[in-house]
Amino acid sequence: MRQVKVVPHDPKWCQAFKAESHRVAEALGKNVVSVHHIGSTAIPDIYAKPIIDLLVEVKAITEVDKQSPSMERLGYETMGEFGIPERRYFRKNNQAGIRTHHVHVFQLGSEQIERHLAFRDYMIAHPDEAQRYSDLKRKLAAVYPNDIEEYMDGKDGFIKAIDLKAAQWRSLNFI
Repeated sequence: MRQVKVVPHDPKWCQAFKAESHRVAEALGKNVVSVHHIGSTAIPDIYAKPIIDLLVEVKAITEVDKQSPSMERLGYETMGEFGIPERRYFRKNNQAGIRTHHVHVFQLGSEQIERHLAFRDYMIAHPDEAQRYSDLKRKLAAVYPNDIEEYMDGKDGFIKAIDLKAAQWRSLNFI
């Protein structure tokens, strides 16, 4: 079981994303359309697990499989779809074995891209909701410090509710 640790927002996360996004884009090659910073480290002023989440849009998802060796040279573990159809997922730990990065790759047009970006943008535009999420994560991390599965399960209902609000908000604001 991985330890659950959430920490205050670190402004360095944005720069860490930028640096890693260039390496990942280079590793995945010309198939890459864009790279986005997602997850809690992309939302200002909230607590987060200090893991940078990157969402990569590609032209052809099957081409990503050919680039797995390039990602592995960057220190990533290739995880395949890892529970989400049509995704390619990679994760990276530092030398101490602590998770530092997640890379979620989806083909251009995937509903998952829209869902992740809507969630991030909604939370940035609604700091009160972001703070509620931050408080929930701090509470869950305190209750389940050694059980990542229970921590994730505890966030599930909140995330699904925000996903619905974010999709509606995005459709009204990005027509």
